[in-house]
Amino acid sequence: MKFSIESIDNQSNARSGSLFTSHGIIQTPIFMPVGTAGTVKAVHFHELKEIAGAEIILGNTYHLYLRPGPGILEQAGGLHGFNGWEGPILTDSGGYQVYSLADSRKLTEEGVTFQSHIDGSRHIFTPEKVIDIQRSIGGDIIMAFDECPPYPSSREYVETSMHLTHRWLDRCFSRFSETEPKYGHEQALFPIVQGGTFRDLRIISAEYIAGKEADGNAIGGLSVGEPEDEMYEMTDQVCRILPADKPRYLMGVGTPVNILNSIALGIDMFDCVMPTRNGRNGMLFTRNGIINIKNEKWKDDFSPLDDLELLPGGYSCSKAFLRHLITSGEILGSMIASLHNLSFYLWLVGQAREKIIAGNFSSWKDQMVKQLSQRL
Repeated sequence: MKFSIESIDNQSNARSGSLFTSHGIIQTPIFMPVGTAGTVKAVHFHELKEIAGAEIILGNTYHLYLRPGPGILEQAGGLHGFNGWEGPILTDSGGYQVYSLADSRKLTEEGVTFQSHIDGSRHIFTPEKVIDIQRSIGGDIIMAFDECPPYPSSREYVETSMHLTHRWLDRCFSRFSETEPKYGHEQALFPIVQGGTFRDLRIISAEYIAGKEADGNAIGGLSVGEPEDEMYEMTDQVCRILPADKPRYLMGVGTPVNILNSIALGIDMFDCVMPTRNGRNGMLFTRNGIINIKNEKWKDDFSPLDDLELLPGGYSCSKAFLRHLITSGEILGSMIASLHNLSFYLWLVGQAREKIIAGNFSSWKDQMVKQLSQRL
C-alpha cells in the first residue's frame, strides 16, 4: 500500500492525497461507510458506489467472526468474494465491540473472553486470533487489536489500558509478519493510538505507534462521550506526532462538523454509523443543516431533501414523502434516508478535497461548519 500527498492547505493541516491499494485508489480525505456484517444497511452496493460515490467500505471483525464465520468467508475467497464488493475494504479489529460488551466480557493479558450477543456462546479474542480472522476476511487494511477505555475513566485505568494495547500491538505485528495474505492481494496493518483524554498519555501512545513505521495509523478511543473540544485537542496532538507521509484514520467520527474540523487537523480517513443509523431514525444531513424528518412541519413540504443532486437518476424525493415513509415504517424510507446521508457525507469530503486543492479550504470550512450546525 502506498500513500501520496498531493496538496496541503496553507491555513491548516488539511491535506489531499491518494491511497493506493490492491483493490483500487482511494482519494483522501475519505469517508468509509460502515458495513458491519459485510453490507451497508439498507443500501445496495451499486447505489453505494455509483450514486453515493463510496470508494472503500468497512467490515467488522467481531460480527463477521460470529456469522457467517471465517470458514464460510475462506470458502468464498474472503469478504470480497462473499459480498461482491470490488473496491477496497477496511476491517476493524473488534476491539470497540468488545468495549461495548463490558457487562459480558473478561479482560486479561492474553486477550478478551466474551459472550456472543447472538446466542450467549463464549469466545476469546487474542491479538493473534484477531489477525488470523482478518487474514480470513481479507480486507485491504486491517486493524490491530486494542482496548478502548470508556469515558470517563481514571488516569490509572487509561494508562494501564494503553500499555496493554501496546503489548497487544507487538503481538499483532509478530503474528502479521508470521502469516501471509490468503487471497493474492496485499494487506496493510494499522496500529491504533489510545490514551483517553490525557494529553501526556496520547503523546506516549502516538510516539509508540509512530515507531512501528506502519503503512498507516489510526486514532481510537475518541467520540465515546468526551466533550468535542477534548476530542479535537487529542486529535491535534496526535496528528503532530504521527508520520505526515502516512494516512491518518480517526475511528468512529462522526458528525459532518466533526469531520470538517478533523480534516483541518490533518485527518485523512473517517468512518461512522451515524449517516445510516440516524437516517433510519429520520435524521437527515443536508448542506443547510440537520432535518428531523419526523417533525410535523415537513408533512406538507414538497421541496427536495436538499438542493444537491444526491439521489439516483435525478429522482427528487420530497420531504413530505420521506416523512410519510419513515413515520409509516416503510423500508423504502430507511433506504432513501441512508442513501441520502451517505451521499451527503461523501459529497462533503469530496468538496473538502477540492477546496484543499484549490487553496481555499479554511474559509470554506468555516462557512460550512456554521451551516451544518443548524437544525432546520
